[in-house]
Amino acid sequence: MREVRSLAVLTSGGDAPGMNAAIRAVVRKGIYHGLKVFGIERGYEGLIHGMFREMNLGSVADIVHRGGTMLMTARSQEMRTPEGQRKAAEQLGVDGIDALVVIGGDGSFRGAQTLSLQGVPIIGIPATIDNDIPGTDLTIGFDTAVNTVIESVSKIRDTATSHERTFLVEVMGRESGSIALQAGLACGAESIIVPEIEVDLDEVSSKLVRGHQRGKNHSIIIVAEGAGSAYKIGEELQLRTGFDTRVTILGHIQRGGNPSALDVVTASEMGAKAVDLLRAGKSDQMTARVNQEVIGLPLEVAYGPRKPFNLALYNLANQLAI
Repeated sequence: MREVRSLAVLTSGGDAPGMNAAIRAVVRKGIYHGLKVFGIERGYEGLIHGMFREMNLGSVADIVHRGGTMLMTARSQEMRTPEGQRKAAEQLGVDGIDALVVIGGDGSFRGAQTLSLQGVPIIGIPATIDNDIPGTDLTIGFDTAVNTVIESVSKIRDTATSHERTFLVEVMGRESGSIALQAGLACGAESIIVPEIEVDLDEVSSKLVRGHQRGKNHSIIIVAEGAGSAYKIGEELQLRTGFDTRVTILGHIQRGGNPSALDVVTASEMGAKAVDLLRAGKSDQMTARVNQEVIGLPLEVAYGPRKPFNLALYNLANQLAI
């Protein structure tokens, strides 16, 4: 691989708290080592259409604590085509950019691999609130999303207590129940419903009834969106128990807000590591947090076996919510 004298960074896919901290780390670490650094606006769409701007130290001032992404993000249908991928690689050459850092999830990494196959040095930084990228213990944005759910549930619980109701709180996670599991355990939910485990409504109903019999006048149930409609589950539970149920869907509120300290630190470490990997001649890799250390792994690891669901933590949550 040729020596890297300049690099570009983009954010792609769904936004995640901590992306700005990762951008800042890439830019400032690159400048520290004497590299030219460019920001690409609107993800792969911006790459294809040359939406580049050279970054300096001031470009990333006062963003470390902000949610979202200063470079913005967009879905690109054109990038899914061979012609779009060719245009993207050629655009980097036109602007004299030696390497690319892609901040995003698995879909973003797939786009990155198409560029790597065309000879573009690539490093991916995993950023998704779902924490579902294999190979890394933590993805940027997950910790903040969990804390956002916990904060929201604490407010919902006040209303649930006042009106003696059962609340079902639907959180994000089409294929991953990680947010539901972590938040559910942390906020003491009576039940956690996730796509990885088939829901037993008889058991959920029995748990609600047992709680009522010992004097509990309200309950919180966390539902990952991929596990089924919270409204339908709530209707079924009301039929089975006779308890007044309500549903709150948190939606995109989970993507926003200032990143947690853990997400900022992780993003900063990953951004710096991405630059180090490129300067060391590495490509087609992703940064990963493994056993409290940020390392580089082959990008293909992100497409290996799905990260196993934490069944031990799920069982613990059920045991503590008897």
